[in-house]
Amino acid sequence: MKTIVEGKHSKVVISSETPTVIIGERINPTGKKKLTAALKEKDFDFIIQEAVRQVEAGAHIIDVNVGASGIVEEELLPEVVKRIADAVDVPICIDSSKPVALEAALKVCPGRPLLNSTTGEEKNLETVLPLAKQYNVPVIALANDERGIPKDTETRVAIARKILDRAVHLGIAPEDILIDVLVLPIGADTETGKVTFDTARRVSEELGLRPEVGASNVSHGLPDRKLINTAFFALGAACGMTAYIADPTVVEITQTILAADLLLGKDEWAAEYISFYRKKEALKGSGK
Repeated sequence: MKTIVEGKHSKVVISSETPTVIIGERINPTGKKKLTAALKEKDFDFIIQEAVRQVEAGAHIIDVNVGASGIVEEELLPEVVKRIADAVDVPICIDSSKPVALEAALKVCPGRPLLNSTTGEEKNLETVLPLAKQYNVPVIALANDERGIPKDTETRVAIARKILDRAVHLGIAPEDILIDVLVLPIGADTETGKVTFDTARRVSEELGLRPEVGASNVSHGLPDRKLINTAFFALGAACGMTAYIADPTVVEITQTILAADLLLGKDEWAAEYISFYRKKEALKGSGK
């Protein structure tokens, strides 16, 4: 199965056979003072520059989240989404915990954006899944519910199955469901990486869905975070991960994902790997 996400003039395919998709995470104000200020001041030039930087670095999709204290998301999110969609030729991932904000952005976003996100909680299943059906867009579904984030694989897979069943009952195609298999900081729970990888494998093999994950959190609180993150990306690829919400401007992240794709036979003739290498060398030569 293939998940199709579209921008104004571009299409991204998310599947187990195609190269891993990088969803750029930088337009999210959590922990980012400059971005938070730019959002509150409606400094759209700054926000667009963040989107452009990520695309230039290798992002296939741009995640857009404006959730911060004092911001009315249903007003600002559609405006930011529309401006970014006009500025970059990649699809948008509309990211909010508020269904009213998600719908406001869906109304103005061109193409076929990705919706981020629902969970296994009843209140989310009853509000977000109908939006995905109404606007015919794929949706990211987190494998947690009212009980929080499960620490075991079995419960995460059961929640993913529940979400899939509810989506199909609503008439949403299985290929339009991506499962966020979730990862917690490895420094706080040394089993979390294994659970994440096992969940990804089972979601792919048993449910036929495409697993993805927001990966940056895994190394929180530990030294040399870049090393842990890149190892996580490589191991995840071998377990069937099809997309990562990550920072593509960290060169080592993009390189690791491309190298893993190449070794797993997802990059014919090393085309993507060589293209990225040439681009990196050209930038190095220009002094950028």
